[in-house]
Amino acid sequence: MFENIILGIVQGIFEWLPVSSEGIIVLVEKNFFNKEAGLEEIIRYALFLHLGTFFAVLVYFYKDILDLIKTFFNFKTSNCENREILKFLIITSLISGFFGFILIKIFAEMESQLNVSTKIITLIIGLLLLITGILQIRAKKIENREVKRIKNGDSILLGFVQAFAALPGLSRSGLTVSILLLRKFNSAFALKLSFLMSLPIVLGGNIILNFNNFIFSWELLLGLFFSFIFGLLTIKLLLKTAEKINFGWFVLLFGFFVFASVLF
Repeated sequence: MFENIILGIVQGIFEWLPVSSEGIIVLVEKNFFNKEAGLEEIIRYALFLHLGTFFAVLVYFYKDILDLIKTFFNFKTSNCENREILKFLIITSLISGFFGFILIKIFAEMESQLNVSTKIITLIIGLLLLITGILQIRAKKIENREVKRIKNGDSILLGFVQAFAALPGLSRSGLTVSILLLRKFNSAFALKLSFLMSLPIVLGGNIILNFNNFIFSWELLLGLFFSFIFGLLTIKLLLKTAEKINFGWFVLLFGFFVFASVLF
């Protein structure tokens, strides 16, 4: 029960940072709770905890989501911006869902064949965190302008980028926000779009990967509850902070700490 509470809190806080909450959960499971489960099983549980922050996003962005639902049923009569956002979300979700599922299967198969140790998994996650940090710093150096019209090229690119976030260590929010900034989107709009992108992929991922394997338990629901509560409590503060501070350096530092935890 204590493990579920801790992991729920971790998911609720780290989901909004440009650090992979999934990667942090894998590290905590492997290093602090000595979890013997395979990497794919841990990723499945991490994806389940994402439902907590999924509901937190629903609550925080409920007006935007209601507008998008209305746009879905009245596409031709809706305003241009909502139509473009809805089309963007559909394309990115289809691409990232398909390729993300393949990446998870490949990564899990490699683990079983190579008998990857906890230290090797930790080193891989540290490397992926460094990549995320470099992308964040690079994105922050570019002067951004607001771009309301989203092109199909943006949708396809972001779909592939979000797919790579299926690997533990690559931050979904960190990667997608970085690429959106590199594409010269306004920073506030990039953050909003990134979090809206998480909704269909988290819901769809849980239906595909966890629906048939779900076993009801109060421990699982407890982790989900704490993920939702801490996600809701921290989303406003962390989103505002993310607009003012370059978290790329924080991610790089965290990646180095991950490497140090293996070497010392």
